Amino acid sequence: MKDLLSDPAFTDTQNYVLFLIFFSISLWVTEAIPPFSVGILIIGFLVLIMGRSDAENAMQYLQTWSDSVIWLFLGGFFLAEAMKKTELDILLLKRMLPKFGQNPQNILLGLMVLTAVMSMLMSNTATTAMMIATVSPLFVTLDKKANFSRALLLGIPAAASIGGMATIIGSAPNAIAVGALENIGYHISFLEWMLMGTPVAAILIFIFWRVLLKRYRINSDEHLEFDFLKNAGTEVDPQLEQEHRTQKWIVLVILAVTLFFWLTAKLFGIPIAAASGIPIVGLTMLGVIDSDDVRKLPWDTLMLVAGGLALGLAIEEQQIASHFVNQLSHVHISFMQLLILFAFITVILSNFMSNTAATTILIPVGLSLLKVFSGDVSPAILPLVIGLSASCALFLPVSTPPNAIAFSTGLIRQSEFRLGGIVIGVLGPILSIICVSLVMMFF
Repeated sequence: MKDLLSDPAFTDTQNYVLFLIFFSISLWVTEAIPPFSVGILIIGFLVLIMGRSDAENAMQYLQTWSDSVIWLFLGGFFLAEAMKKTELDILLLKRMLPKFGQNPQNILLGLMVLTAVMSMLMSNTATTAMMIATVSPLFVTLDKKANFSRALLLGIPAAASIGGMATIIGSAPNAIAVGALENIGYHISFLEWMLMGTPVAAILIFIFWRVLLKRYRINSDEHLEFDFLKNAGTEVDPQLEQEHRTQKWIVLVILAVTLFFWLTAKLFGIPIAAASGIPIVGLTMLGVIDSDDVRKLPWDTLMLVAGGLALGLAIEEQQIASHFVNQLSHVHISFMQLLILFAFITVILSNFMSNTAATTILIPVGLSLLKVFSGDVSPAILPLVIGLSASCALFLPVSTPPNAIAFSTGLIRQSEFRLGGIVIGVLGPILSIICVSLVMMFF
């Protein structure tokens, strides 16, 4: 590998980083070790190698743990855990389901939209697990191979992944794209991201819903009941009822305040990461989140993101990507062709490896390639397209954790995921390019 990709002009440090890139990719693809372990390995390796020549410079790789992206995710994790603990998520489902009626078509669309909305703030994995667990009694009342059951088990995980495209905290690739742009002095606000991600997510969910209706021949002849939700989210111990009601209101107020400052970050000049401190401090000080809850947070995701940020920083600092860009400088390619190429490469890689890892690897390369274009091209477009496209990989059960959760029910075959993988994998990147390009024309 070194003989094929290295250059005689490379320093030892550059060769070490080049080795780390492909070694990390191989670990992510093969899943030989947990993905978060790769993130820890990356940081440790970089600190060890860089520390030999410049100990002070090596500390920047450790500082990725305190990056604004990390704090943004941590704030989202606290909100998600609080909603789960106070059963606000189930309460939302209980209030919304009756509004969908008894028409299977409307129920499928309603559950997909509800899943997408919740995944904008919560982990798409947690959202999928909660949604499937909550509606699982419905599968019992129907035939295990009923078309509606299978459509629901494909629609919910797809909606969870797609819904994460709508906000910065919805998925790790979004945050990584924003973090990479911040490093080059280009700031994307929470609202600006929503202007790009929300239309893409809404269109994809509607199209996939129509595809599921046609593929599984779901019509309005059958009527479904939701009696199994009558006792969901109710308090068993009356003595705790008042305390839980108070905690619900606390979470709702903190959620509203946090969203307000996330959406108006540029207006008030408060960084998004700083606003993320509101749920972290508020929920712990007011007793909603305790030490046991903090231990349950997905710290492994933060380890993976921190490692990804460190690898991207090393690729940029050691000019690894720039070297290969110079080698390809004679190749004539338009900016639109570059967008299409990277968008679909992102989807392909994300089907076989962590979409976080795929985003981490491709964004620095993409930013370097932009140097061959004129200054009229916004440097934000390509990273944003890569970040959004990373959530469109749904081809395999292992492509995303939501797919794996649905597959674990045993009610759908592995081959059935190909439907969403092809539809979303083809349309998602195209819609992402269109929406990002249109929004960036006005910002």
